[in-house]
Formats: sequence, C-alpha cells, structure tokens
Amino acid sequence: MDRLFVDLGNNSYDICFSDSFGSLPDELKKINAPKKLLIVTDSNVKGLYAGEVENLLRGVGYDCSVYAFPAGEQNKNMEAILGICGACIENGLDRKSMIIALGGGVAGDMAGFAAAIYMRGIRFVQIPTTLLSQSDSSVGGKTGVDLMGSKNILGAFHQPSLVYINVSTLKTLPEREFVSGMGEVIKHGIIRDAEFYRFLKENSDKVRSLDTEVLMEMAKRNCGIKAAVVECDEKENGLRAILNFGHTAGHAVESALGFELTHGECVGLGMEAAFYIAVKRGTADAETLRDVEAVLAEYGFALKAKLPPAEKIYSFMQKDKKKSEGKLKFVLPVRIGEVMQTSDVSEAEIFGAIEYISEQ
Repeated sequence: MDRLFVDLGNNSYDICFSDSFGSLPDELKKINAPKKLLIVTDSNVKGLYAGEVENLLRGVGYDCSVYAFPAGEQNKNMEAILGICGACIENGLDRKSMIIALGGGVAGDMAGFAAAIYMRGIRFVQIPTTLLSQSDSSVGGKTGVDLMGSKNILGAFHQPSLVYINVSTLKTLPEREFVSGMGEVIKHGIIRDAEFYRFLKENSDKVRSLDTEVLMEMAKRNCGIKAAVVECDEKENGLRAILNFGHTAGHAVESALGFELTHGECVGLGMEAAFYIAVKRGTADAETLRDVEAVLAEYGFALKAKLPPAEKIYSFMQKDKKKSEGKLKFVLPVRIGEVMQTSDVSEAEIFGAIEYISEQ
C-alpha cells in the first residue's frame, strides 16, 4: 500500500494507492472510522462497486448502507443534496457517523457537500473510481453543486478524512471518461511539473493500455502535485488558483453546451484557449502549444469542437465564481511547468481564443 500525506494541520489526511479495495477496512480503522457509515454513489457505480464495498465493510463489523442518486452532471443540484441528507436521516446517521463517497467527481462533490452541511458537518471519505476524480476532484476538499447553469457555484471547503484510490476501477471506465480524466492529469504537468509532463508523453501507450504499474505511478505523481499546491493554499487565496488552468474557458464551454462534452474534454479545449492567448501575447511560444496539442491528441482529445456563438460562451464566463471585482481571472502558460495568473485578458482576446478552438 503506497500513500501520500496531505499536510493541512488539523485537516490533514492520507491518500492511499492500491489496485483493490482489500485494504480499505484497515485504512478506515487507522482513522478511527465510526461503525455507522453511508455509502453515497450514483446509479452507474452502484452496480459496479457499491455491493463489493458494502459487503467488505459489513464483513468486518461496520453498519453500512448505500444511497444512490441518478448519474450525470445534470443531477448535480440541491435536490440531489437534499436526497443525500434525507438518506442520512433515514439511516440514522448522527454527528459521529461518516459518509463514504464512492464514484466519480459528481459523487465526490455532492457527498462531500452533504457531509459539510449535515448536522453542521460530519466526516467523509473519498473513494474515487474515475480518472477525473482520482486525479483531481477527490483531493483538496472542494465540494459543491451546480446552479442555474453555473458550475459548482454552491459549495464548501470540507476536507476528507481519507482518500482511497483503487486504480483497478479505471479498467471499467468508458474510454471517453478516461480521456476526460487525462485532461486534469495533463494540466497538472503543464502548470507545475515539466518532468511529469514528459512522463505522460513517453508513457502514453502504457497509460492508455491501463498498465497497473504505470497507473499507480501516474496517480502518485499526479496527486503529489495537487497536494503540494493545496498544502500551500488550502482555500484558494493565491497559489491554488493555478489549478484552474483551462477552467475559465473550459467551464464556460461546458455550461454553454449543456454539459454535452465532459469536464475533461472542456478543460482540454480551455487549455488550448489559454495557450492561444499566451502565444498571441508573446508570453508563450507556438511550438509549446503544438506540443501540448500533440499530447492531447495522443490521449484522444478532440482539438476543436462545434461550439455555440462566442457571445454565449462569454456570457457564461461572466458567471464564473473565480471572477473578482468584475474581472475574469485567467491562468496563462509561460512554459511547461510554469503558469501565471492575470485579470487583464481582454474581450477581444477571449473571442479570438474561442474562435481558435471552434470547429470551422
């Protein structure tokens, strides 16, 4: 069992890396998990892993129940949160009980948010089963739901007590969802670690063939980047904002298309858009943009998309929760491994970037 310690003082926790669920009971014991647990998952993951995890935990004495909500980003709303909280009441969870978030980013975000508000806050554990959640959303304590077309506009910082990553779950992941997760993985290399970016370039065949050893290495290095940033800035008052690279345009595209594209696909487009702005400004070079696009294509990303009018995408950007004092915040690349933050990107630059990623 490999592990990574996320040092956040009283909110610290371990990220555990495995190729099975077998060590989960031991890890729960280490964090003094209570006997009363509620597994929160979605309708897709319920049939894949909820029964296995429930039986495993019941077998060692946990009082464990399962609640599943309908799968899909369109169900990431307050109604679903109330459903989770209702299940907590129906299953007798008290302030000492714990929620287990089992599934992708939507399950983790919603289970974490429910844990943050149920009885003014109870503990929860992240068991991410998708590449997107294993690489990004399960680490860092961000929870939330969408509202009126705006991504994660309601939420709370609520750190998990444990993140348990079983990379074998990636072998049941649809290819499109795997590609989506790679958007966040590639992003982490671009913003913080050129060596990790090279690792992804050089091992693309093994990653795409789901080689367990390479997946474990990728997971550990990727989470190490995310954890290091979170340790420096737990609640996104400065450095942590670099994790939003590709997200200002990406979230807007995702919302404007009514979530027809996956989050990671939109992050890929958003990274291209950010690179395009930086290249036009002369703060990044065109050769690096071409290299990033080649890596994205190697992992199955479409480099262009059929998008709605740029005005519609721009209007969704104006609802971005990262907007400050009326100005949009962009994270722009300098080189692989280094980015910068700015609030002076013009409307003309944004429209040019949207045109660049649009299918002609």
